Amino acid sequence: MVVAYEAASSRYQDMQYRRSGRSGLKLPAISLGLWHNFGHARTYETQQAIVRRAFDLGVTHFDLANNYGPPPGSAELNFGRILAEDLRPYRDELIISTKAGYDMWAGPYGEWGSRKYLTASLDQSLARMGLEYVDIFYSHRPDPDTPLEETMGALDRAVRAGKALYAGISNYTPAQTAEAARILRELGTPLLIHQPRYSMFDRWIEDELLDVLAAEGVGCIPFSPLAQGLLTDRYLSGIPDDSRVRTSRFLNESDLSESRLATIEALNEVARGRGQSLAQLALAWALRDPRVTSLIIGASSVAQLEQNLGALSAAPLTADELTRIDSLLTAA
Repeated sequence: MVVAYEAASSRYQDMQYRRSGRSGLKLPAISLGLWHNFGHARTYETQQAIVRRAFDLGVTHFDLANNYGPPPGSAELNFGRILAEDLRPYRDELIISTKAGYDMWAGPYGEWGSRKYLTASLDQSLARMGLEYVDIFYSHRPDPDTPLEETMGALDRAVRAGKALYAGISNYTPAQTAEAARILRELGTPLLIHQPRYSMFDRWIEDELLDVLAAEGVGCIPFSPLAQGLLTDRYLSGIPDDSRVRTSRFLNESDLSESRLATIEALNEVARGRGQSLAQLALAWALRDPRVTSLIIGASSVAQLEQNLGALSAAPLTADELTRIDSLLTAA
């Protein structure tokens, strides 16, 4: 007998929520991303268990994109099934985001930032998830050939058509972000949030982007805060055969030089001194800046999800700990 899912009554007890820029929207400090582990290569039951547990722990934001899988589109299909079977009664408690920008279908209209592509892609995403609207629709990457006015205009039209509540961008430079914010502001649909890559090993947003976001009143929701798994205990005893270094195009063995491994081990010692895992330390570090609204993490199991969310229960990093971490990262 199948027992219907009922969300935990304590789901809002421990999660922290942060306002996105100067908007009225709050997001959980840690959001669940469905980039990996939610395509057809993983069992549906595992995906369902992760999403259920995430919501039970106060994770209200689920981040997708048209091409997440594999194959492309399958993460949205699987999430749509979970939504229909479990989360439909809680739709108004959820923030669901999707994106368009990377290669999705054949021909000249299946990628980048044209109004044609973004509009068609959003319609397809809504159909796959069984939704009337998403809460956030992103331009997934800037298009070097399409005028930014057209791309931002497509986001504005999606909001005005009721297919999205908010507009976001991802992977935009500081200058592109400032211009995108200006265009959207003039159109009457303020830019809600930017989704950049950010971790201890990839700190590029600290140079200028965070200042631009603060000045424009835009939230920041980094992806890959664990550097594709490098900032975990996964590689402290070698490179597992099933690790992303072995199986993913986003990492390779050059990312695990002797000096990088030494830094990972030293950071792990800092984490142990705080009674944390290395992943928990990396997440707490990325959340130290109040300009960061939320972090997007993936999860391959309920246990991994629970462990990473444990980053929110530890004491804030001290000035001495931050100095120690900076010295380790500078020397890396």
